[in-house]
Amino acid sequence: VDSYPYASISVFALHPQFVHLEGIAALKDKKAAKELAALKTELNAKDFVDYEPVMAVKWKFLRLLYQQEKAAFLADPEYREFYASQADWLVPYAAFSALRDRFGTADFQQWPTEFRAPHDLEALTAETAADYDDYGLFFFVQYHLDQQLRAAVSYARSRGVVLKGDLPIGIYRHSVDAWTQPELYHLDQQAGAPPDDFSTTGQNWRFPTYNWERMAQDGYAWWQQRLGHLARYFDTLRIDHILGFFRIWEIPQHSVEGLLGHFSPALPLTQAEIEQRLGWFDYARLCEPYIRWPMLQGLFHGQAQAVFDEFLEDAGGHGAIRLKDHVRTQRRMEAVMTAKTAADPTAAAHYQWLRTGLYQLANEVLLVPDDLRPGSYHPRITLHKSASFAALDDESRRRLYDAIYVDFFYHRHEGFWREQGLVKLPPVRYATDMLICGEDLGMVPDSVPGVMKALGILGLNIQRMPANPRTEFGHPQEAAYLSVVSPGSHDMSTLRGWWEEDREKTQRFFETILGHHGEQAPYYCEPWVAREIVVQHLHSPAMWAIFPLQDLLALSPALRRGNPQDEQINVPANPQHFWKYRLHLPLEELRDAVEFNEVVKNMNIAAGRLERP
Repeated sequence: VDSYPYASISVFALHPQFVHLEGIAALKDKKAAKELAALKTELNAKDFVDYEPVMAVKWKFLRLLYQQEKAAFLADPEYREFYASQADWLVPYAAFSALRDRFGTADFQQWPTEFRAPHDLEALTAETAADYDDYGLFFFVQYHLDQQLRAAVSYARSRGVVLKGDLPIGIYRHSVDAWTQPELYHLDQQAGAPPDDFSTTGQNWRFPTYNWERMAQDGYAWWQQRLGHLARYFDTLRIDHILGFFRIWEIPQHSVEGLLGHFSPALPLTQAEIEQRLGWFDYARLCEPYIRWPMLQGLFHGQAQAVFDEFLEDAGGHGAIRLKDHVRTQRRMEAVMTAKTAADPTAAAHYQWLRTGLYQLANEVLLVPDDLRPGSYHPRITLHKSASFAALDDESRRRLYDAIYVDFFYHRHEGFWREQGLVKLPPVRYATDMLICGEDLGMVPDSVPGVMKALGILGLNIQRMPANPRTEFGHPQEAAYLSVVSPGSHDMSTLRGWWEEDREKTQRFFETILGHHGEQAPYYCEPWVAREIVVQHLHSPAMWAIFPLQDLLALSPALRRGNPQDEQINVPANPQHFWKYRLHLPLEELRDAVEFNEVVKNMNIAAGRLERP
C-alpha cells in the first residue's frame, strides 16, 4: 500500500518491491527491455528509495513478464507445488490484491457489498475464470519472490550467514488478514505505545489489537502458521514490541495521539476503589478535559479568543470551558483541520499548530473510562504532567499519584501480566526452531525479563535506552548472555546523529561510558569514537552484538555518509514519516572496501566473536 513496512496487506506475502525482474526472465520485447534499462538507471541514481515510481516500474514490467511467461509458468511443476503448499494464504492474498486494484482502495469496507467479506475464493481465482489474469499475476509474482529469496537464503547459509526476520506486533487494518479473519482482531481499537523517549504524547500505530481470547480457541493456530512461514526464510527472528504479548497499549478510535490509551488486558479501577483511595469521585472533573482560560492563553497566545470562539464554549460557570461538539474528540479535530488545510494549503502550518494545541486540550483528563466495562477507569498515563493534575489541591494530588497512579502502573498488574505472557508466548516460541529475540524497550513490567529468560527468548539492550530508569546509559558489559546488544535501532538516530543532538549528554557519555574523564568530547562522532563504541559492544557477554550498518560505516571516513541526519530510517514520533532510507553505497563498493572489511573482521576476532582463520 505504501512504503511503511508495518502496514503490509499480508503477513505472509513478500513485498513485490524486492523482486529481481531480470531474475524472472529476459524481456523479449526489445523496446520494453530498453525502456526498463533506462528507468533502472534513472531510479538507481537516486540516493533514496523513491517508492512510488519504483513500484510503478516494477508492476508495469511484471505484467509484461507475466503475459510473456504465463504458459510456461502455469505448466511448471515447481509452481504447482508452491501453489499447493501455500494456497491457504496465497489464494486470499491474490483475491484481495486484485480486488484492491479493481476498486482503487485497500479499505475493503468501501468495496461493493458482495466483496466486503470473502466467499468462495477458490472459484473466484480459478484458472477457468474469465478474469483469472487479475489473480494469476499475484500468484506469479509471489512464486518468483519466494524462489529468489530462498535462493539467497541458501547461498547465505552456504557462506555461514543467517538471516534474521522481523515480526511486527500488529497487522494493518486494511489487509487480507483483517478481511479474511476479522474475528481475530479488535478492529474498533488501535494499538500503540505510551509516552517514551520517542514521543511525549505516545505512539498510535493505528493497527487493530488482537482478540487473544478468540485466538486461544484453536491453540493460536494463526500464530503458528505465521511463524512456520517465516521459518521458510529465517533462522532467527525479532519480535517487535514483545511487551504486546503481556499487554498492549490500546487506544480508542476517537483518539489520534496515544495519551488517552490504556493497557489491555488490564485490571481497571472501579468507582468505589477510586473513591476509597482518592476520597472523592467527580466524573466531569476526572474524566472530561479540564480547560481554563489561562491554558488557552498559554497555548494560543494572541489568538486565544479566536480559538475559543470557533472551537470552545463555556461549561457551566466557575471558569470551566469545554470543546464544542464538532471538535469534541481528536479524530474530529483531525477531520476539521484536514478540511481547512485542503481549502487553504498555504495555511497548513497554522492549522497544524492549531491541531496540536487542541489535541493537548483533549488530553487534559485524569482518568480514562474503559470502553468495554462501564464504570471502570484507567489512570491517564503521565497524568502528573498535566495542567489538570496541577490544578488539584495538594492532598488530592498526593492520593491520586501515590495511591492510584503508582500502584496501577507499577504494582497492580505484575502477576496478571506475567500470566498473560506465559500463556501467549510459548505457542510462538515453540512453533519453530528459530532463535527468538524480543524487542523489550519502553515501559517494561518487572515480570517480562523473567518470562523471556524462562522461554529462552533473547532481550534487547540499547545503550541509549537502558532498562534501569535510574541509569542514563547502559553498558554492554552488563548485558546477560541471552540478549542482543546494539548502539541503536531503526527507530533512532544513528550513532553519529545522536552524538550531535545533545552536547551535554554526549559529554557525560564520553566521560562515564568511554572513560575519557576530564576530556572534551569531540564535536562530531569521529571514526575513533565510533570504533570505541563498537568495540565495547563486541566485547559484551551478550550472545549477539548487532549494529546498524550506518554505525559500522561510521568507522571509515571514506565510507560514512556525509550528513548523519540523512541516515535515520524511521521517526516513530512522526506518523507522517515516509520510509525512504537507502544505503548510499553500492554493495559492490562495500564488498571491495578491503581495508574496512579487514578492520571489522579483526575487531570481531579480537572480541572472540569470530575464529581466527
